[in-house]
Amino acid sequence: MIFLKLFITFFEIGLFGFGGGYGMLSLIQHETVENHHWLSTAEFTDIVAISQMTPGPIGINSATYCGYTAIHNAGFGNVMAVLGSATATFALVLPSLILMILISKLFMKYMNTPTVQSVFKALRPTVVGLLAAATLLLCNKENFSTPTENPWQFYISCALLAATAFGTGYLKINPIRMICYAAIAGLFLLY
Repeated sequence: MIFLKLFITFFEIGLFGFGGGYGMLSLIQHETVENHHWLSTAEFTDIVAISQMTPGPIGINSATYCGYTAIHNAGFGNVMAVLGSATATFALVLPSLILMILISKLFMKYMNTPTVQSVFKALRPTVVGLLAAATLLLCNKENFSTPTENPWQFYISCALLAATAFGTGYLKINPIRMICYAAIAGLFLLY
């Protein structure tokens, strides 16, 4: 039964996940952590970190890891967990595959019409809003602690957030390099 729920959940995420992988993160987090309780917030945060470090789109990587973790947390073994990751990944990709096959010819024919252009003008800020929501969902106690619980960890985490945003956004440092820098900083500052 969990495999069917996993398939339906990730199919819906794939169907409504406009804006790519980063836009899907808030949907994935809501469904897997809050709605179905397959993962804890800390597990989801770890999954997002791993998904960013591994090659491939973050949405697909997150679905793969979430599927594996959800099945594993349900008490199944590693082989079934691998099947869970395949189920979640396939379900996430399937709506895009179906929709692109169905509408590709229509889109190519009508893409320069004012109606289609208006729809895309409205979708662009919506995608930015989804990215902002994903960011805000990850700004929680598990990732930053709180100033009263652990001030040192809170301020270091905020500094790492600011340094990463500045480094990748302004200085154009490769995100993989920034992740490595943060890992090294974590070894020295948060251990």
